[in-house]
Amino acid sequence: MPRALLLATLLASVLLITACASTVASPNDTSSYTPGDEIERGIASWYGPGYAGNLTASGEVFDPNAITAAHKTLPFGTRVTVVHLGNGREVTVRINDRGPFVRGRVIDLSRAAAKQIGMIDDGLAEVKLLLAE
Repeated sequence: MPRALLLATLLASVLLITACASTVASPNDTSSYTPGDEIERGIASWYGPGYAGNLTASGEVFDPNAITAAHKTLPFGTRVTVVHLGNGREVTVRINDRGPFVRGRVIDLSRAAAKQIGMIDDGLAEVKLLLAE
C-alpha cells in the first residue's frame, strides 16, 4: 500500500473515531474500575476473514484467529471478559481495534473469540463486559 494512501486512511480513521467517541457513553478510562467490575452491557457482533491481514486501529495486523476485539473507547491493550448473557459462556479478549460503528453494539469480537462464546451462527449476542485482571 503506498505510504500516502496509508497515511490518508489512518487520518480518516482517527477523524471517524474522534467524531464517534463523543457520542458514546461507555468509559474510556478504566482506572476507576477494579477487575471483575462490569463496564458495559449491550450487543456484541463479530468480524473475521474479510478483515484478515488489515491493520487494526492500534497498528496490529488483524488476525481472526486471535482472541481480540474492537471497542469504541477502551484503551488499546485493555483486557475485558465478555459474558454471553444467553448462554453464560465467556471469553477474555484484548482490545486492539476500534468499533463497532453500528448503533447499539458495544464490542466487535474476532471470529475466534465469538466462537468461544457460541455466537458464530447468530452473529450477534447480548453481552456484558467485565474488566479482566
